[in-house]
Amino acid sequence: MAKYSKIRPLTASPNELLKTIFYYVGRIADERDIDQLLILLADMGRDLISADRCTVWLFNRQTQELWSKVAHGVDRITIPSSAGIAGCVATTGDSLIINDPYNDERFDKEIDKKTGYHTRNILGLPIQDGEGKIIGVFQAINKMPEPEAFSKQDLEHLLLAATYTGKALDAAMLQEEIEATQREIIFTLAETGELRSKETGYHVKRVAEFCRLFAAKHGLSDDETELLRLSSPMHDIGKIAIPDSILLKPGKLTPDEWSIMQTHTTLGYEMLKHSERRLLKAAAIIANEHHEKWNGKGYPNGTRGKDIHIFGRITAMSDVFDALANTRVYKPAWELDRILELFKEEKGQQFDPDLVKVFLDNFDDFVEIKETYRDEPPTMES
Repeated sequence: MAKYSKIRPLTASPNELLKTIFYYVGRIADERDIDQLLILLADMGRDLISADRCTVWLFNRQTQELWSKVAHGVDRITIPSSAGIAGCVATTGDSLIINDPYNDERFDKEIDKKTGYHTRNILGLPIQDGEGKIIGVFQAINKMPEPEAFSKQDLEHLLLAATYTGKALDAAMLQEEIEATQREIIFTLAETGELRSKETGYHVKRVAEFCRLFAAKHGLSDDETELLRLSSPMHDIGKIAIPDSILLKPGKLTPDEWSIMQTHTTLGYEMLKHSERRLLKAAAIIANEHHEKWNGKGYPNGTRGKDIHIFGRITAMSDVFDALANTRVYKPAWELDRILELFKEEKGQQFDPDLVKVFLDNFDDFVEIKETYRDEPPTMES
């Protein structure tokens, strides 16, 4: 967490408190990512009581752990709920003001030793949801300016932030639970579809990771990249409606059978297009467009060039690379040099030229993903 940069009066006026609260309320209301939300809420608490640092911890009852995002660019950190002042507040529900932490057995001195930071005082209070259950902890460290100590008034001011935080986190955690459920459903359905067509076990995972790499290197935003990674596993979901006689046919398909097989794109689109969820709307686009070609000779609509959604173009290349690079029941894996030559040949034909450049420039990274999620080789059919 960035250090407090402005020394505010020790006793803030009501107008100053309202100004701070309204400044953060607007930003918090627009934030959907729970990690970034924790940082904003912590910053609000820090500014309300003139603390050097403030952290919002979330309490996971299942694992009996507290976790938080303490700074931009830093991974989440997790501690046992039995550890330190934050753990004590989470398990007892008591608010604490400790102005002499080194003489308090609940304080973990080892953290200061590891970081070189000196904790002078700590304020902690529980965050409750709408039902009064403890869902987290506000923890502030070191009243500013030094050597001031935290007071009951600071506790009251931080309680303002904690009350608002409980409501904000309630909504954010519900949204995250909904999105997590969507992700689980998508991967389950995708894997079910791939198993029915006897696709290799890690196919959908590899395609998702290839898509993520393509998107990031192509310059899509973090939000778009994550949306593509999560929705791309549904690209072949329409195959669950293709008859077994065609889907599982060991030999070459007849023209009529091939026409039926091609309908898996529109079938998948029809299954998904009615949802209002971003994840499923993106999956519908991908299902419909991942067999379109840059030159307009793909299916189902013969869409060409940049009229093909970028998600469709990326998934198409990811799907083809995975199909070529891995052994299937009907063919051995291609050599990497042969794959590279094909993608060079199909630049501007089957594939987006810009994405081919991304693929060639980052080929080793794509191969690393392939190796990370390697399947057990299937038995080749004679």
